[in-house]
Amino acid sequence: MSDSTPGDWETQLRRNREEKDDFFAEHPQSPVPPEHREAFDGLDYFDPDPAFRVDAEVTVHDEPEPVEMETTNGPPTRYLRVATFAFDLRGENCELHAYRQENSEDDTLFVPFRDKTTGQQTYSGGRYMEFEPEGELETGDTVTLDFNLAYSPFCAFSETFACPLPPEENWLEVVVPAGEKKPELGED
Repeated sequence: MSDSTPGDWETQLRRNREEKDDFFAEHPQSPVPPEHREAFDGLDYFDPDPAFRVDAEVTVHDEPEPVEMETTNGPPTRYLRVATFAFDLRGENCELHAYRQENSEDDTLFVPFRDKTTGQQTYSGGRYMEFEPEGELETGDTVTLDFNLAYSPFCAFSETFACPLPPEENWLEVVVPAGEKKPELGED
């Protein structure tokens, strides 16, 4: 897996950002309100930074506990805490929990979080990452969490969306200047 040359992740990241910007600008299902799409010229991102690609040790929860997440617009949503990622970031020991919706067959893990940029440089409701394991995760595995992939939920663009808010257990006490910045949609 480490055969890729340094910077390959950055090339892929920039390509993904271009595709997302195109989708947000043109697609009928874009979260950007139609009245803002013509002026939309792409999301604002922190520069790619390999320091925010961290190795995390996995703890798998064999009997996942339910967690109710408040949402921005509507009733709470129930998730299961299926794994915990422990890692060092900016000299701090950190931990993020990964969730899956109850009764979901999807392997993708949902990792919502807040950090010290939340509400200032990034969306006030927090940001999300998704982690797609390459196989069955085991306790003790090491995986790469890439905060350069952190993104704002759709509710950052329109109040018509109901988005889960990161639970307090996923509030990081560090500054994470990586991924998407706060959306600017032509507000005064």
